[in-house]
Amino acid sequence: MKPELTLHARTLRLQRYPARNNDTLQAWDAADEYLINHVKEADIPLDPARPILILNDSFGALSCWFANDGKVTTVTDSFISAQGCKANLAENQLPEVNIIDGLAELPQNPQLVLMKLPKNNRLLVWQLQQLCQLLPADCKVIAAAKARDIHSSTLKLFDKHLGETKTSLAVKKARLIFCQANPELAQPLPAPQQWDVPEHGITLSNHANVFSSDSLDIGARLLLEHIPSGSQYQDIIDLGCGNGVIGIKAARLNPQANVVCVDESYMAAASARMNAEANLETPSQLTATVNNCLDNFPAQSADLVLCNPPFHQQAAITDHIAWQMFCDAKHVLRGGGKLIVIGNRHLGYGGKLKRLFGNVTVIAQNNKFVVYQSDK
Repeated sequence: MKPELTLHARTLRLQRYPARNNDTLQAWDAADEYLINHVKEADIPLDPARPILILNDSFGALSCWFANDGKVTTVTDSFISAQGCKANLAENQLPEVNIIDGLAELPQNPQLVLMKLPKNNRLLVWQLQQLCQLLPADCKVIAAAKARDIHSSTLKLFDKHLGETKTSLAVKKARLIFCQANPELAQPLPAPQQWDVPEHGITLSNHANVFSSDSLDIGARLLLEHIPSGSQYQDIIDLGCGNGVIGIKAARLNPQANVVCVDESYMAAASARMNAEANLETPSQLTATVNNCLDNFPAQSADLVLCNPPFHQQAAITDHIAWQMFCDAKHVLRGGGKLIVIGNRHLGYGGKLKRLFGNVTVIAQNNKFVVYQSDK
């Protein structure tokens, strides 16, 4: 891995979060470089008294670069990205920036918006509508992504929800999008998407960046059928909770249990809280929090961990998140506690669980997914 970003006779030392030995992935990409180079070479004047908004900064490369140029506010839905940004600011001895989640109120009168395109178009529309309500006439919006991820449909979303849009040529397989806000396009932010899971008597609401926006994904559907119940389950964790449907079902099956939903997405945790209020007789039975897996959870503090691991971080496909989830689950489980995991068949989680716990059982499967159980 190359840990130093050097541009315009300046070097930043940047790492992904959490830092891992022999990490082969960089903490920035060509789209970050293109944004930095454009702002520098276009000689865009920056007023230190006005906010610079940075959206979807993966690990803080943009926040670090512009930290000295204005009142930087970084908007992210990712706890891991926020922690990476803080760590990289500290590593480079830069001033703190204001880091907020995507549901927070944006600062007034920004002078410049720099955006990395999110993978989720629903989140992109949410952010464009936020900006359209906020931006003054002189504020420039510059977005960036890999060229392959900028489609004509992407540009139409900018045109529809923010204003007139132009694009750059591709450089190192990245492109820029230039947009100016048109206040006539401003409209109220969309309400969370709502839909029913009638076979379980659950109504779910999803904020914009939560996985499976308008229906129950087939992995969760299978896992819902295999959540255990019993008086031995006093403390249950739904790890990688998304909208909280697994935790809500576990809470209903185990009314004596305290259920903690954990996700790295602020919008996921907020959705889980909202859905607990709507679907549980005692909503306080379930709490939801953002975290990097189970960092700082006490050892031997849970009887059951339910887990639907992601297999990507930002745009990178990786299995290290699943491995950390499994290791953290073993750490927090009491003796005799259970970890129940669902994963795509091709991911081969069974071998990892057997190596870690010394045992693994397949408790359900279909043509795409497998549900595993390991006991501590």
